[in-house]
Amino acid sequence: MKNFLNGLTRFRRGPWEMLATILIALGVFMLMQPFALILFTYSFVVTLIGTVMFIITSHFPE
Repeated sequence: MKNFLNGLTRFRRGPWEMLATILIALGVFMLMQPFALILFTYSFVVTLIGTVMFIITSHFPE
């Protein structure tokens, strides 16, 4: 966990890509769940933020 937080603070590619991937997966889950309309409402925004974050962090150093 310390390495993960250290990678986030130093803008390393691995931890930020993992965070972006988690956001994309969360957005897809929010899109497919049938229970809460508020989650469905914000699913596209969360997926979009995760995708843009993944594109940006792919340019970070390893």
